[in-house]
Amino acid sequence: MAKILTLLTILLLNLSHSLSFSPENPTNRRILVLLDDFAIKSSHSLFFDSLLSRNYQLDFKLADDPKLALQRYGQFLYDGLIIFAPYIDQCGVEFDDDPAAMVIDHTSYALSEFEGDHTLIASDSNMNMLQAAVLFQGTGHSVNPSNSHVVQVLSASPSAYLANPLSKLSSAPTFTGPRISLVSVVQARNNARILISGSLKLFSDRFLRSGLQKAGSSTRFDKSGNEQFVTELSKWIFHERGHLKAVNVRHHKTGQTDEPSIYRITDDLEYSVEIYEWSGVNWEPYVADDVQVQFYMMSPYVLKTLSTDKKGLYYTSFKVPDVYGVFQFKVEYQRLGYTSLSLAKQMAGFFVFTLVHLYSK
Repeated sequence: MAKILTLLTILLLNLSHSLSFSPENPTNRRILVLLDDFAIKSSHSLFFDSLLSRNYQLDFKLADDPKLALQRYGQFLYDGLIIFAPYIDQCGVEFDDDPAAMVIDHTSYALSEFEGDHTLIASDSNMNMLQAAVLFQGTGHSVNPSNSHVVQVLSASPSAYLANPLSKLSSAPTFTGPRISLVSVVQARNNARILISGSLKLFSDRFLRSGLQKAGSSTRFDKSGNEQFVTELSKWIFHERGHLKAVNVRHHKTGQTDEPSIYRITDDLEYSVEIYEWSGVNWEPYVADDVQVQFYMMSPYVLKTLSTDKKGLYYTSFKVPDVYGVFQFKVEYQRLGYTSLSLAKQMAGFFVFTLVHLYSK
């Protein structure tokens, strides 16, 4: 299986980018980490230790290293890239024109004896597994609501706005309320995964270890939700979560086992496919109730939702339409948070199996 390109980006302050990735065996672990300062290795050691404990091989270099190379002889030297340095790229989101702008919230801020400008935000993540809020301090961005490939995973509260905390406002802020995304993820049509954040401190040891109390709340947490938040997000970005593969696509006449070279109209047939999800360690059965198959010629003549044995096998049966022509079995599966599957198996013995490939710009 040829290797393909995926992308993880933590923008403005961080960028992570999976360069060489196998959809059949997503265990690639060579990660290049680009830093603005080598001191970040110690100030963000908990995040890096989490990656090391999951068998990632980290190679730390300065972002402005003139000898920096990602490829040699046409081959990628790394499977992923993390940039913890100032970096700007659009990636489908919009940033404020003022590079000094920060998210300010006079209601949903975290109590701190060191921060008095209400830029230390305590935000509730869209990840329901977190018990405590996430500490955030940095800039925000906006997401195009018509772009179904971008999802906010950490949003600002209705009282937040984006501005330079050292300057007086001369006009109404452009970015306000939940429109401000603190952390967003993108999964492109080619399964490239992108994470966008405007805060390097989000990943720091200080924020991962810090206790947390929201303004106006009497509840104090001994530990913020940052460590669990960045760990689970990194697992998804590096395809330890939500990565699917389909194998053993089969079809045959009902009551038989061999795949025929041709079907006749009104034949009863059976179709099956096995779908598995990568757990970070091994392949496990994927269980869902929304996988469908099309019996397709120019348009779908049959559309069936597949049943599952909850052990990875999906199956159905139907009657061949009373229409002459060359048909295909097609599965086009797209679900938020999972890699897409695109399967096609044509009649007359010709077999096509495709996954949506990732590519480099």
